[in-house]
Amino acid sequence: MSIKIDFAKEEDLPYLADLLSELFSLESDFTPDRDKQVSGLHLILDQPQLGQLFVLRVDGQIAGMANALVTVSTAEGGKVLLLEDVIVSQAHRGGGLGRQLVEHVLAWARGQGMTRVTLLADRGNAPALDFYHALGFDLSNMSVLRKKL
Repeated sequence: MSIKIDFAKEEDLPYLADLLSELFSLESDFTPDRDKQVSGLHLILDQPQLGQLFVLRVDGQIAGMANALVTVSTAEGGKVLLLEDVIVSQAHRGGGLGRQLVEHVLAWARGQGMTRVTLLADRGNAPALDFYHALGFDLSNMSVLRKKL
């Protein structure tokens, strides 16, 4: 099995939208909407200063993705990462590929001089929370609040 993690390309976006549909069907706050997902993916791909889309390929086929958005923290005094849309397709879960993907993104973030990574996960998704805890993520004392505009 050949595993490669790299940056997304234009031709990858339909496959990433499929993965986002799978992800958003698991999350209670979101509903899959292919047009919105493709639009968001294009924004990131076309403006790399916003972040990077990472693609996990198994034997040349897309099997996972992660969305690494760059922001600035005044608390940290520099760039930090918001990690979103981490998913490995159902067919490829359980073999450590998710760990490889997240560790790859974390190494990239360190190389970019970032000092913190923040992510959101559904409170009721125990497997995801266990996965992130195993990677060294801790619960924050902060609460997420949201307002649609």
